[in-house]
Amino acid sequence: MNICLLGASGSIGSQTLDVIKQNPKDFTLVSFSVGKQTDKIDQILKDNPKVSDVYLKDASLVEEFHKKYPSVNFVSGEENLSSLITLSKCEMVVNALVGYVGLLPSVTAIKNHKLLALANKESLVIGGELINKLLKEYNGTLYPIDSEHSAIWKCLKVDDKNVDKLYITASGGAFRNLKRDQLVNVTKNDALKHPTWNMGNKITIDCASMMNKGFEIMEAYYLFGYKYEQVEVVLHDESMLHSAVKYKDGLIRGEINKPDMRNPIKFALYQGNIPFDTTVFTKFDDLKDLHFHKFDINRYPLVGLAKEVIDKGGNVGAIINAANEVANRAFLEDKISFLRLEEVIFETLKRAKYISSPSLEELKLSHEQATKIALDLIKEGNR
Repeated sequence: MNICLLGASGSIGSQTLDVIKQNPKDFTLVSFSVGKQTDKIDQILKDNPKVSDVYLKDASLVEEFHKKYPSVNFVSGEENLSSLITLSKCEMVVNALVGYVGLLPSVTAIKNHKLLALANKESLVIGGELINKLLKEYNGTLYPIDSEHSAIWKCLKVDDKNVDKLYITASGGAFRNLKRDQLVNVTKNDALKHPTWNMGNKITIDCASMMNKGFEIMEAYYLFGYKYEQVEVVLHDESMLHSAVKYKDGLIRGEINKPDMRNPIKFALYQGNIPFDTTVFTKFDDLKDLHFHKFDINRYPLVGLAKEVIDKGGNVGAIINAANEVANRAFLEDKISFLRLEEVIFETLKRAKYISSPSLEELKLSHEQATKIALDLIKEGNR
């Protein structure tokens, strides 16, 4: 299968390249995009000689790389990120981009009848209603790459009858052992010390704030169609139980595996058609050597925003995501405190205009408006 990989130089992208390299008879990389880490391009092209098209975020480098690799088509510019999908003869798009930038490529992939392996959770957070509508209209297929949703997908493949609830596990991030009053003076360096996963900076901060888990509840809603009340977060120290499904007879089925994203990536690339194991148990205490704790919404208030997105829909996800992108970046740049990050998101949601049934263009405008509001809030707070 020919693959177009968006976000090839990031954490998920690099691990996707590993999976492709380990399975050369089944997958061929034909196009990819990179952001700032252009130093990785040489090795990617060396390992994947059939690449025909590459997207560069930095337009000033296009000519230099084209001279170096004249047989490869290098493009840049915002509109060309999506055109990369249509330029190359790919059958599957792996969207490993981070943030709002991933939405339009997801839409483009579906509209061009490409299989979509999705690690860009923001596509569903921002445009879940739109994505599901397009999947139906174009008879498209979406395969989740998030480890939690991959685990739920596996469990539902085995048994999707009489489901009571979905359990989404959470490590709790770098500050899981701290109370809220201990978060006042935490730093970005503290936040970047994730206890179990090795990920990019943005998502590691999202794990510390648990905005990431709120996003995953939204994802689960759009992917699997269960009500907000049927999705429960469980804190889990080791990140070995990736998520689970509870049935009405009391049995729980989950996936236990080491915290390695290559497993869900491989499962998505093979469209779920490879062997996998799930474990059945009746209570979390049955899983010896694994530790679980009750989730407290008051400790992690951002997770509660998932309910607002699911209840109101429209452009609420776009507003929350934009505010989070701004606040996350500001915290990483030492412009705001960790607790201020939360305040910026809640306040942006209050100030932004609500649209009940937004078009793709209106989602873009909502993103831009919420971004400006969040930036203004940060400036106001720093005066």
